[in-house]
Amino acid sequence: MTTIRFPTGRPPGSVLGAVRDSVLGAAPGAAEDLEAYLATGGYTDATGPDELLRHLAASGLRGRGGAGFPAAVKLRSVRERGGVPVVVANGEEGEPGSVKDRWLLRARPHLVLDGLARAAAVTGAVRGYVYLSDPVAADRVRRALAERDPCLPVEVVETAHTYVAGEESAVVRRIDGGPALPTSKPPRPFERGVGGAPTLVSNVETLARIALTAALPGLRQAIARSTLVTLSGGSATPVLTEVPYGVPLRTLAAELGAPDAAGALMGGLFGGLVDARTLDLPLEPGALAAAGTALGCGAIRFLAAGACPVSTAADAVGHLAAESARQCGVCVSGTAAVRDAVYALAAGTAGPDTLVHLDRWSRGLPGRGACGLLDAAAGLAGSLLRAFPELVRSHLRGPCPGCASSPASGPGHRLTVAVPDVCDAAADDRTEPRLPALKGTP
Repeated sequence: MTTIRFPTGRPPGSVLGAVRDSVLGAAPGAAEDLEAYLATGGYTDATGPDELLRHLAASGLRGRGGAGFPAAVKLRSVRERGGVPVVVANGEEGEPGSVKDRWLLRARPHLVLDGLARAAAVTGAVRGYVYLSDPVAADRVRRALAERDPCLPVEVVETAHTYVAGEESAVVRRIDGGPALPTSKPPRPFERGVGGAPTLVSNVETLARIALTAALPGLRQAIARSTLVTLSGGSATPVLTEVPYGVPLRTLAAELGAPDAAGALMGGLFGGLVDARTLDLPLEPGALAAAGTALGCGAIRFLAAGACPVSTAADAVGHLAAESARQCGVCVSGTAAVRDAVYALAAGTAGPDTLVHLDRWSRGLPGRGACGLLDAAAGLAGSLLRAFPELVRSHLRGPCPGCASSPASGPGHRLTVAVPDVCDAAADDRTEPRLPALKGTP
């Protein structure tokens, strides 16, 4: 199961107006229908496209899909490309430790569709897509589309769930009828995307924040500087919550129920491993980047006190190797080599040159594949060596008790977090937030 929690200052029982700037909304355990969404000020026409673009630029809103690219710059790039653009809401959540995008499509589909319509208005697009692999979310989105005024024709495109299926060129390729596999760049989707048209591929949380900014421009900074995070690790129940930038990572560990965390796996699998000292850093993209890690998709897996980061790294690189699209030879061989080396460390069978190889791969492999999967595997290896050098060297003498009792589990099984269940709005009292420890679904 996964618990949904309001951020500090928004306790259960808050009135709807107290959470208007929150992506979580007032009742995160219930699917929001059109009537409930309109009551929050949704689908308002008070903010025009040009004004919205100025607000987004002023707020500095960055994408929430992982790369953190400025939203206003991305919108403007598509608008200025010429032709008739296409807009895509990307809800394909490949990181095993993240649930925010699937929850958002299940619980607040109108907020995402509103953001997609705003993006279309800004870019000049006349059609849109919602791209996902979660059948529950697909059903909720289709119901929301049937409720709303069809101001923008939107098609739901489903795909198989894989780590690389949400990469923007894979999104375009799948919508165009091909496999959900990355392509080499250039061209990038904003240059030539769906059907050859300039295409905006935007994460669903980013679109949700665009819709909130249109409805509440006076709160644009608060909207841009808060983010959904999925917290997990150890034996604690995973948590989906929304927090402002600046909150110390250690505070989030305490919120999860792991105040003595020994470190964390950051940004899904892309931010790599960090040690306990790094947990004093604020949750802020610039501060994290300066420390050599990343917020990414907002998934943070804390290492329980006594847990071995080598075992966590083995699970992560094993998952990445299994999820390789197998299109690039360097990715197939590179991810397999990193996996085998980290597996050997965890098993206590690594040779004396293993650390030399891992260090060389961590510096030489990034940027050589068609997507970021190889970069993530190499980055994980490098972060393990940097954050836990003494512990890693000790594994050359034999496995630690933690690794010996918890061998590598294969493709990310221990990293997976369940999506909180979201019931139909008709079964809920929408005047009160519902914050139980909700039963999760994969």
